[in-house]
Amino acid sequence: MQWIFDGHNDVLLRLWQTWQSGGDPVAEFVDGTSAGHIDAPRARTGGLAGGICAIYIPSSHLALKEPDGHGRYETPLATPLDRPPSLDIALQKAAIALRLDRAGAWRLCRTTHEIRAAMEANVFAAVLHIEGCEAIAADLTALDVLYAAGLRSLGPVWSRHNIFGHGVPFAYPKSPDTGPGLTAAGFDLVRACDTLGIAIDLAHITEQGFWDVAKTSTKPLIASHSNAHALTPVARNLTDRQLDAIRERNGLVGLNYAVTMLRPDGQENAKTPISDMVRHIDYLVERMGIDCVALGSDFDGATIPDEIGDAAGNQKLIDALAAAGYGADDLRKLARDNWLRVLAVTWGEVAA
Repeated sequence: MQWIFDGHNDVLLRLWQTWQSGGDPVAEFVDGTSAGHIDAPRARTGGLAGGICAIYIPSSHLALKEPDGHGRYETPLATPLDRPPSLDIALQKAAIALRLDRAGAWRLCRTTHEIRAAMEANVFAAVLHIEGCEAIAADLTALDVLYAAGLRSLGPVWSRHNIFGHGVPFAYPKSPDTGPGLTAAGFDLVRACDTLGIAIDLAHITEQGFWDVAKTSTKPLIASHSNAHALTPVARNLTDRQLDAIRERNGLVGLNYAVTMLRPDGQENAKTPISDMVRHIDYLVERMGIDCVALGSDFDGATIPDEIGDAAGNQKLIDALAAAGYGADDLRKLARDNWLRVLAVTWGEVAA
């Protein structure tokens, strides 16, 4: 079995929803559930040894737009969120992450040494991430507190605008060049993340925002859960020029399992073959090299191929990649080593 470190999941969203409805999120993760994609039993079955776990503030009024007769769609951007309720939800999700850590259900990791140690102990290695920084004010005081709580990765925006920058819509076919990039506060956020050693995730930001981060940050460029725009031209996928910039900075792209970002037609259809996943991996590897490609499933946050199903099905992708000609060394890089390399550089553990 190939152990996997996954670059993006929304398990904290599902566990928070369980807590909101009066359930026990720790018990759900430890004992397992039929809901969603990730829990400890299914992670062990599928070799999912850890991952970057997102604190995402849901948008209650977002409704994905149905395709027109030509298969085109463009969902309006989600409404910007107010900070006080966003901070409340972020703290609630961070508390769930800390409770899971105290219960021994997973280990909240702040270094790659801690990730490796958790994986060796067969305990899920969780890294705390914020997907859209609505909980943080321009003075960045909350950033310092969240860093102390274990935050080691963030995306300045989700697919909505905030005080730090602008997000891309869910749209097909559409360029990621959909509007402005970082605000003045966004540039300050990027510089603060570089200083603290927080990874900056470019998965939901506009193309202009991508270039704004590229010219400001000194760290590897990371898109934790995005695919190739040349194969699936949704706004959330990356152009060849963006992929080239990530390669030049020794960064990383994590393959998103979301079917809308894998299929040539960009449709939300779970009857999407694993071969579409392999096709995107092949393209990314050919464009950027094997060292710059990894996995970023979007488990618990997207519709994924039925052939994968949930975290228990991860090895089906590994098997398909092996059948496509990827050797053992390449599979280790794709499954976990590339993420550990990039995080070690970003967190200041090793030189770039």
